[in-house]
Amino acid sequence: MGRVFGEFEIGQRYLTPGRTITEADVGTFAGLTGDYNPVHTDEEFAANTDFGGRIAHGPLGIGVAFGLAARLDLIDGTVVALLGVTWDFKAPVRSGDTIHALIEVSGKRAVRDPERGIVELAITLINQDGTIAQTGSARLLMRRTRPTDASWGLLADAAHVVG
Repeated sequence: MGRVFGEFEIGQRYLTPGRTITEADVGTFAGLTGDYNPVHTDEEFAANTDFGGRIAHGPLGIGVAFGLAARLDLIDGTVVALLGVTWDFKAPVRSGDTIHALIEVSGKRAVRDPERGIVELAITLINQDGTIAQTGSARLLMRRTRPTDASWGLLADAAHVVG
């Protein structure tokens, strides 16, 4: 179960496990989105661009960054809503790149609803060479308490689950 609003502190930093981007990832993303831009899907075309070969879709990196963050169990089950994202693309991500996300709590504030609070995360997507590929931030509306009906995470009494 993810963290609640009060467990986030400005300046906390987290590094995710790595994930290698595959040809299948790029092809699946093209299929899901309908974005078959040849810089992503046509090696002959892409070889003649400034990139010198195919690159992953920029938004694929955003999605993978959020997936990597989920592996840290920071917000699963405790986030109410994604309120906004800003994102910059610094360097291409290619099939074969192994990427990590560096996540830092960059902001936090209360809202009118006493059950919620806003947390802002700065996210940096870094490849295996230490090159920053993408940077961005996400504003999240977070719960102040864990949901009581969650079926995963910390249990006060496991007897009701296996009993």
